[in-house]
Amino acid sequence: MTSPPYTADLEKVERATHDVKTLHFRMVEPPHVAFVAGQFISIEITEVKDGKRRTNNRAYSIASAPEETGQIDLCVNWVRGGPGSSYLHTLRPGDRMSFLPPMGDFTVKLAGHVLIFVATGTGIAPIRSMIRHRLAAGDPRPMRLLWGLRGEEDLYYQEEFSELERRHPQFQSVTTLSKPSIGWTGARGRVTALLPQYVQTVTDAQVYLCGGGAMIRDARALLQSAGLPKSAIHYEKFFNE
Repeated sequence: MTSPPYTADLEKVERATHDVKTLHFRMVEPPHVAFVAGQFISIEITEVKDGKRRTNNRAYSIASAPEETGQIDLCVNWVRGGPGSSYLHTLRPGDRMSFLPPMGDFTVKLAGHVLIFVATGTGIAPIRSMIRHRLAAGDPRPMRLLWGLRGEEDLYYQEEFSELERRHPQFQSVTTLSKPSIGWTGARGRVTALLPQYVQTVTDAQVYLCGGGAMIRDARALLQSAGLPKSAIHYEKFFNE
């Protein structure tokens, strides 16, 4: 197989939680990468199956905004036995990664007067890119982020989203925990339970869903029963539950 045309060096690793890392890559070839917020890259991974070495591609959404053309961020949770996450979690600063050019159509549309983003787990990656890009572009539309995690030990990006709220009054972020401790004072329960109060004028909303298959299935059913047309619901499934 011919080597993918793009390469980047790992510049910094941030451990977000016990099993999630944000990897900051600096582009090498080409020195700048053009992509649309919400797109992903395919990383070339060599794995051993049945005693044979095989090369496959694994897709990971870009978590950084397109304005940062000289770098890309990946938000990766470690999955036991997963060749892609295992490879990425073993990288150290200075290591080089090869990947295919950005692709995908899970991107923000110009339609809609309200943007609602719903994520579970590391489904936040493309949505983080979308939000940062739209806010940097001066998009005046109200934006709501609803993010579902399990417990306090799984929290990350909270300070970043709080800072975006302070700087951009049209943006609001809510993180809900499905299994919080007794002392948790934030939202509780599944993220889909928050949707009804945020979809007030369904004909004017565009909703972007990313994360587990169960969340996406339930959210789509809820939104359509509320009157939102299928054309206004955009989603990308990261994993089944």
